[in-house]
Amino acid sequence: MCGIAGFWDPKARDNVPGMEKLARQMADSIDYRGPDAGGSWVDGGAGVAFGHRRLSIIDLSEAGAQPMSSSCGRFVICYNGEIYNAPELKKELQAAGRSFIGHSDTEVIVEACGEWGVEKTITRLIGMFAMAVWDRTERALWLVRDRLGIKPLYWGQFGDLVLFGSELKALREHPGWVPELDRGALAGLMRHNYIGCPQTIYKGVYKLPPGNLLRIDEGGNPGIEAYWSLEQVAREGQRARDSRGDVEVVDDLESLLGDAVRRRMVADVPLGAFLSGGVDSSTVVALMQQHSERPVRTFSIGFHEEGFDEARYASEVARHLGTEHTELYVSEDHAQRVIPQLPEIYDEPFSDSSQIPTYLISALTREHVTVSLSGDGGDELFAGYNRYFHAEAIHAKVGRLPRPVRRALAALMNSLSPQAWQGLFSMAPNRWRPPQVGDKMHKLAKIMSGDKHVLYRRLISHWEDPEQLVMASEEYRGIVWDDSVADVVPDFTERMQYLDTLTYLPDDILTKVDRSSMAVSLEARVPLLDHRVVEMAWRLPMRMKVRGGESKWALRQLLYRHVPRELIERPKMGFGVPLHAWLRGSLREWAEDLLDENELRRDGILNPAPIREKWREHLSGHRNWQYHLWDVLMFQAWKRRWL
Repeated sequence: MCGIAGFWDPKARDNVPGMEKLARQMADSIDYRGPDAGGSWVDGGAGVAFGHRRLSIIDLSEAGAQPMSSSCGRFVICYNGEIYNAPELKKELQAAGRSFIGHSDTEVIVEACGEWGVEKTITRLIGMFAMAVWDRTERALWLVRDRLGIKPLYWGQFGDLVLFGSELKALREHPGWVPELDRGALAGLMRHNYIGCPQTIYKGVYKLPPGNLLRIDEGGNPGIEAYWSLEQVAREGQRARDSRGDVEVVDDLESLLGDAVRRRMVADVPLGAFLSGGVDSSTVVALMQQHSERPVRTFSIGFHEEGFDEARYASEVARHLGTEHTELYVSEDHAQRVIPQLPEIYDEPFSDSSQIPTYLISALTREHVTVSLSGDGGDELFAGYNRYFHAEAIHAKVGRLPRPVRRALAALMNSLSPQAWQGLFSMAPNRWRPPQVGDKMHKLAKIMSGDKHVLYRRLISHWEDPEQLVMASEEYRGIVWDDSVADVVPDFTERMQYLDTLTYLPDDILTKVDRSSMAVSLEARVPLLDHRVVEMAWRLPMRMKVRGGESKWALRQLLYRHVPRELIERPKMGFGVPLHAWLRGSLREWAEDLLDENELRRDGILNPAPIREKWREHLSGHRNWQYHLWDVLMFQAWKRRWL
């Protein structure tokens, strides 16, 4: 895993020392992504410069160093990621007459570009990647991002200057760009707790969408096109539903997912896995152990606060599978020491509070291994989120009620704080007491007051009117506002899966995993997001995902072949921290400083009135506004660091 950065600046032509120095400076700003080595390459005649930071995983020798040129001299690559079918591609290329000096996947990609061209090469790769490729013959720059958006890639064009990098801080090192806040993107942050692709927090700088490649020609003309489309995958999957029996489907899923896991276990450095004890991570670890001759290294963290600790479940699964398990119970103080680092780790504001435990598990894991497999993606592919399971059924029931009755019920649910609901449910038996029931009651209130076209947006929204919060802003309206998505995916549950895979998965979940792991120089691999598994999941009918009151049905049946059902069956628990209590307690002084009304008013970015109102209500204990407040706090902390 690595960090990449670079630029194309025709005005810098022939200043080779200056270009090389600047490319190294850009790459070195993200050296934690690649602490093992650094390199640069310059085409002085064109004004192109690449910088690279290397985390050595495959081929630790100099033969794997980047940037790297093809043996024919036409292509130069600067690349971040792992290609898991590189050995097969290498055999084909050798048969075609291509020679190799090492065994890195980088060399396979650049030689494939020389043999087949960039576009055909990309379609043949199985893996995660973000790359820049310079074509010396056509004098064209290619930027490419993997199909699901596992690896990040930012770019911007400012006149004749083109910048790119794995993170925004690399772009900031170039003196030709002056960062400017994008208030529309900030409004999106306040709604979603992340900034959706292709926007970033800065005007004129973009995330390259997953599954896309960008080609910029000698005239500076950019052209973006998709080489892999989830819409096409979804349409084809719905047309060609898998009609086979249960056993055949689960057999094939185990075979394909087993292959995806096996491929991701190849490394020249120590390897392990995150283990929460849930369905997804337990499945990945079970298949890893099946393909390993010795106990797999597994890692989990626990919290002492009730309702936030999954470590005991992970420990039981690890014991059954016979892994070499390491767990760490973290204190409130330990977790909170991460918070001051967040604006540096996320160099655009990001406010999914599970960023804290994700960083902690990454740091623990990095003490022992350099590569870790993760179970991310299972919820989106196999309908695992609670909203998938309940939203349509609830909406069907409440939709029969007159609108005034629905509004009255919503008002009643909102009249009690989440803590009050938690107190009421505490008197019920355990089986009727779901985790975070108070938050769920407030989400149900949102469902009560809308129809299907607005239901999804309400379920995923924090601040529902962020344009009133972010002054002089106009929120970007992306695909979640496009009602024509119903024509692509008519079934409402599948539609939510589809939208989440395009938005929440890359812009929240995968961003969180990438930044947290890379901050400690750990490579995280996600076998469930092998594009072949994604395509298979879209061919499965809904009865293979939700059946008999169980979500992720087919994936569970696979897991139950390896782990007893009783070790897995329990209410779904988010990977979170008790933020609501911390904000009223040990984090209160820190939050009060960032939410200072005078500073908010002086900045002229956020409207102080609704923020201060929610802060007062939260402190009183009558309402839980932890997520709304965390959005504001993470922006304010980011602003102090970067603006």
